Amino acid sequence: MTMPDLRLFSRIGPPARIIPLLAAFAFAAPAAAEESTLPYELTAAIPDSPLAPGIDDEPARYLQNTDIDDNILLPGRRDDDDEESERKWSRDYIAVAAGVMNTPDYNGSDDRRFLPSFYVRGRYEGFSFSTRGTNFQVDLIRHRRGQKIDWKFGPIISLRADRTGSVKDPQVDLLPDRKMAVEMGFFTGVTKTGVITSAYDQLGFRMVALKDISGSHGSWTASPTIDYGTPLSKRAFVGISASINIYGKGFGRYYFDVDPMGSAASGLPVYSGAGQKATIGKYTLGMAGAYALSGDLRKGFVLIGGAQYGRMGDRYADSPIVADAGSKDQWLFGAGLAYQF
Repeated sequence: MTMPDLRLFSRIGPPARIIPLLAAFAFAAPAAAEESTLPYELTAAIPDSPLAPGIDDEPARYLQNTDIDDNILLPGRRDDDDEESERKWSRDYIAVAAGVMNTPDYNGSDDRRFLPSFYVRGRYEGFSFSTRGTNFQVDLIRHRRGQKIDWKFGPIISLRADRTGSVKDPQVDLLPDRKMAVEMGFFTGVTKTGVITSAYDQLGFRMVALKDISGSHGSWTASPTIDYGTPLSKRAFVGISASINIYGKGFGRYYFDVDPMGSAASGLPVYSGAGQKATIGKYTLGMAGAYALSGDLRKGFVLIGGAQYGRMGDRYADSPIVADAGSKDQWLFGAGLAYQF
C-alpha cells in the first residue's frame, strides 16, 4: 500500500488521496471531516540533502530500507471543485517538503542515525510524479477531474545504497562494503475515495516490484501495501499503512548472508539462510499526520510527521548482522515542513 503519504499546492477540490492512519482516528473523524472541502494524499519525504552540521551526508544509504510509507507523509492537492467545469484532468500542482529522519544505521541495525530528507511531488496534465531521495516514479494513468476510483501504474527507478560506506557497528563495518544498486521496475494499485468517515477519506492498495539492473545484488524486491487516511478537519490529516517486503534469494545472499571470508574478518558466524529462498524480509506498520499552519491543508505551509515500525522476517532476523550485531525490531521517525504551490 506504498511512506506518503504522512507522504499542498493552491486549491484543492473534492476528494484528495490520503492513505494511512489508525483505526481510532478513522472513527473519531466523521464530524470534523465534513469541514474539509477536499481529500488529501500523503507521501513520504525521505531523501537526501545536507541539512545541518552533524547530520549524515550519506543519504542514499537509507533509501527503501527505512522509508515511511509514500502515501502517509505529505498531504497532496486535488482541486476538483473549482469553477473550471470544462477541465478534463485534475489540476496541475507541485509540492515540496524537507525535514529530518531518525533511522537505523543499516537495514537490521540497532544503531541509529539522523538523515536529512527532501521530497517533491506533483501532477501535470493528469500525470502524477514523485521523487523520494533517489527514487523517481511516474503514474502513466491520467487522473480525471472528480474521479472517485484512481487506478495507478507506472515505472519507478531507485538507488539502493545500504552498507555502501562505513557503519557504526564495528563487526558489521569489517564486512565487505556493498555496491550501489540501481533498481528499476513498476508500481501499480488503486485508491478509493469516500469509504468510511466521509466523502474524503481514502483506502488504497498498491504493489511495487523492482529488479536490480546494475549487477550489485542481482535480485528483486516486491512490496504490497495497504493504507488508509482521512482528514480530521480542514487543517489536520492522519493515516496508517501496512506493508510486506519480499526479497529474492540474491538480495538475501548479498545483504544478509555472511560467507567464511566475511566471518573471518568480522568475527560474526557464517550464515547462509537469507539467500536460500525468496521470502518475506520485513513487515512494516506506519502512522503519519499533517497539520496546516495556515489553517487549510490545501495551501501554504504544513507540518508533517510520522513513525514506522518494522519487524525483520525469520530468515533475515537470524542473520548475524541482525541477531548478533543488530535488532529485528526496526523503528523510523521523521518530521518536517511542506509547502504546496
